[in-house]
Amino acid sequence: MFRHIGIVSKMHEPAVRDALSSVLAVLNARDCDVRIDAEANLDGVVGDYRRVPRTELPESCDLVISIGGDGTLLQCAGLIYPRDVALLGINLGRLGFLTDLPPAEIESGLNAVLDGEYLAEERAVLGCDVIREGRVIASEDGLNDVVVQKWNTARLITLNTFVDGKFLHSQRADGMIVATPTGSTAYALSGGGPILDPSINALVLVPICPHTLTNRPIVVSDSAHIEMHIATDREDESRVTCDGNSIQDLLPGDRVHVFRRKQSIHLIHPASHDHFATLRAKLNWGRYPC
Repeated sequence: MFRHIGIVSKMHEPAVRDALSSVLAVLNARDCDVRIDAEANLDGVVGDYRRVPRTELPESCDLVISIGGDGTLLQCAGLIYPRDVALLGINLGRLGFLTDLPPAEIESGLNAVLDGEYLAEERAVLGCDVIREGRVIASEDGLNDVVVQKWNTARLITLNTFVDGKFLHSQRADGMIVATPTGSTAYALSGGGPILDPSINALVLVPICPHTLTNRPIVVSDSAHIEMHIATDREDESRVTCDGNSIQDLLPGDRVHVFRRKQSIHLIHPASHDHFATLRAKLNWGRYPC
């Protein structure tokens, strides 16, 4: 099913070398065309492999394998988007909501995926434009979330939020999270937001430590266009991030426009993948009753 495969791995982790060796053993046995991130640490890995700059890796691949945690997979998502490239995660991280193939199952799981035995999901991607004086000054994409948050200050910031041009609320808070279903188990979950099933066409708006206690997370359609207007009267007190990466420092009067991109991320899971089982395991919700 997949012949041209790129590999991106987390840096400087002892477990990465063993996982990378296991992945390469499977791919070599199947005579796949393999390209490895030039930044990867191949010390102790047997074989001579083509090293490709990370930004060029997805250009001729039909599958990219991420070896690390969810953060590594998010980096890979940013690399491949908006190309039509599948993404598979080997989990060496702590939680692993997205990277769900454990090291012990690399041989069996990866062989099954390469035989076409897998589940595929189309995960929504957010677009973010920062508008200043009527002009877009920064633009970025995010698989998890777009966050407007206070910066360089202990004071709250003021945000006026609009959904499809309709005024939602004005609030003083540490910020606002706009998350996809994928991102609903990330920062939005820490902020008290709901967990959204990945198949739902929705976004969640989660205020960060709002001063008004009646402010609550709100779920809206993923076709909605969301704008957050910076109403803080001081400069250098807020910024916007996408998937944890800083995009732009914000000034009073700036507008942050968030919307769903047309192109999605093509995420691959083992055939046995069960989203609810993942939630139970990662969030310690208890075992299946006897």
